[in-house]
Amino acid sequence: MKALYEGLFIFPETLDEEQLDQAIDAVKVELEKLGGSLESTTRLGKRSFARPMKKKKAGIYAIIMFHLDGGQIPAFKHRLKLSTNVFRSQFVKKDESDVTQEA
Repeated sequence: MKALYEGLFIFPETLDEEQLDQAIDAVKVELEKLGGSLESTTRLGKRSFARPMKKKKAGIYAIIMFHLDGGQIPAFKHRLKLSTNVFRSQFVKKDESDVTQEA
C-alpha cells in the first residue's frame, strides 16, 4: 500500500534555476519508475550547513511530498545516489490526516 512521505532533498549549491528544475524532474522520474507519484514540491532555497559536508558549505533545499510503497524506499534511495544530482535526502512518513489539517 502506498503511503505519503515527506522528503527533504539537498541539491548542490552550484545549480542554477534550470539545472535545479532538471534535478527535481530527475527525482520525479525515479519515483515514477518505482510506482510512486509526486504530490507537491516546495523550494526552500540555498542554506548554509552548520558544518562542511564533503567539502561543501551550502546546498539548495527542497521538500517533496510523494506517495510510494514503503518497501520501495531503500530502492528509491539507491536510485537517487546513482542517477540524480541529489547531495543528501531524508524521508519521513506522514499521516494523511495531518496533511489535510495543515492545508
